[in-house]
Amino acid sequence: MSELWNLSHLKPETASVLDGDTVPEMFWNAVGLRGPKVWLRDKHLGLWRSWTWAQTGQAVNEIGHGLLALGFEPGQTASILSNTRLEWVLADLGALSAGVVSNGIYPTDAPGQVQYLCEDSASVVLFVEDDEQLDKALAVRDQLPRLRHIVVFDMKGLHKLQDPMVIGLEALRELGRKHAQTQPLALQERWARLQPQDEAILVYTSGTTGKPKGAIHTHHALTYTARGYNSLLSRYDTDECMCFLPLCHIAERMGGEYFSLYTGAVLNFVENPDTVAENVREIAPTVFTAVPRVWEKFYSAVMLSLRESGKLQQAAYQWAIGVGQRVAEKVLNQQTVPWRLRAAFRLARWLALDNVRKLLGIHRARYLVTGAAPISPDLIRWCMALGLPMLEVWGMTETCGVSTGNLLQHIKPGTIGVAASFNEVRLAPETGEILVRGPNVIKGYLNLPDKTAETIDSEGWLHTGDVGTLDEQGFFRITDRMKDIIITAGGKNITPSELENDLKISPFITDAVVVGDRRPYLVALVMIDQENVEKFAQDKAVPFSNYASLTRAPEVRNLIQAEFDRVNRKFARAEQIKKFFLLDTQLSAEDEELTPTMKLKRKLVEKKYAPRIDDMYRSP
Repeated sequence: MSELWNLSHLKPETASVLDGDTVPEMFWNAVGLRGPKVWLRDKHLGLWRSWTWAQTGQAVNEIGHGLLALGFEPGQTASILSNTRLEWVLADLGALSAGVVSNGIYPTDAPGQVQYLCEDSASVVLFVEDDEQLDKALAVRDQLPRLRHIVVFDMKGLHKLQDPMVIGLEALRELGRKHAQTQPLALQERWARLQPQDEAILVYTSGTTGKPKGAIHTHHALTYTARGYNSLLSRYDTDECMCFLPLCHIAERMGGEYFSLYTGAVLNFVENPDTVAENVREIAPTVFTAVPRVWEKFYSAVMLSLRESGKLQQAAYQWAIGVGQRVAEKVLNQQTVPWRLRAAFRLARWLALDNVRKLLGIHRARYLVTGAAPISPDLIRWCMALGLPMLEVWGMTETCGVSTGNLLQHIKPGTIGVAASFNEVRLAPETGEILVRGPNVIKGYLNLPDKTAETIDSEGWLHTGDVGTLDEQGFFRITDRMKDIIITAGGKNITPSELENDLKISPFITDAVVVGDRRPYLVALVMIDQENVEKFAQDKAVPFSNYASLTRAPEVRNLIQAEFDRVNRKFARAEQIKKFFLLDTQLSAEDEELTPTMKLKRKLVEKKYAPRIDDMYRSP
């Protein structure tokens, strides 16, 4: 299969490529080793600009010295309130180099949440992206007596601001340059005193069941895990990666920033969350990690484009994807692909499949990675039919990211793969809960010793809350969260995530929550994809005046019903969804129903829409 999928370049890398027992030590070793090579790229005034390791080191050095000039002490906390952008990484590495604990805050958080996170983390400095984020900080700073300075990345529109607490990033760097002239070794001496077991970063959980908890990651956990990632997902300094997920989330912080720091892979920053699809086509990453929602959007884009194409193009695609699916099944079953099928696959790629890959911007990708939430196995098979291995991985904030993963040598859609070599994973004997133990597990939760003891037992096993199974080949499968398993009134145990994942493949459904615990049958709450459903309505001349009226249109309900019919055919009668309700409010990350990573909060949605749910059970 190497000539079909180029698998010869996908073998795990176990040899260490970069020394360093703390993040700053690893970073400064990388600067010395790779100085003139490009590490970071972002778009400025419409043009891509490159930052070499040496240029990045200079900026980080100035930021670190700037923090020292402002009097920051080792172990204090710096928080970063910003969208994913290059300056986020500079601030993070500058703070860590100054011996400061670094903490990220979602840019969608409200002022009250910013206050809580800064207060809980005892933040002394807060980096903010722009005037919008600065307004949040200024609104709550009177309730944050420890906060001494606010550093603004983009001072556009703020040049006339006179506030002794607020300083621009460029001004901080200038302060750092002056400090470095008088004390040139001060920053190096600061990070050189760091110990591997010192606290490095805080990553707050999304708080779907209460206030967010600050997970404490040590320097050793981060550097150890970065090396471990390479034994699971090989990455090289010739690779081009995308950086677009929130950097305050463990997935992008660990799998993007720190993993690329370790391997030397180029990290490309998207312009903003709305330009991801466009930027992917510009960058054409060679390795691409994303959450299921991104892959679902990509699939939807292809399906909608196909609907608008001519009959000849549709026929060519259907034949080509059929060939790809036969090849994928052979690979998944670890069978040899016959030469006739190999030849047909090359023709299929030339005829249609390569065009699909170029449309999405993944034509140079060696492999794709999906994680952070369950994904439909059919979507994995579709990507593999395009000729691209897709590896589903699993992990948590508390495990420093990935703990299990599918291997390129053996992929099983519907599973989260085997235990990564850098940690232990097992099932609790009585409950089937997935447990993880290893140096990658968090030190604990900040200010919450009881929660820490509740989550990490006396033997060091982290209790994840995910329930799973383990097959004879060592592959884990998540059946659901311990609290999310549905037991119907008839006593049937149902895993709602399987149904929800199949629904989300639809280009017209963004998210869904299946309900039915102790109820006679299953129902669902659905968030439609506004762009795709609006286009459907316009194409079919369906009248609507706003988002709410769109969800009430009979033609739209019939469209969504067809998607439920498609999914229901895969399941037994007791597992089928009998009714659904379309959420009539357009939600964003600022709304309480959604997590910062844009997933519906199951418990909150069930509680908030309880009357609607009851109506579905009362009506015939």
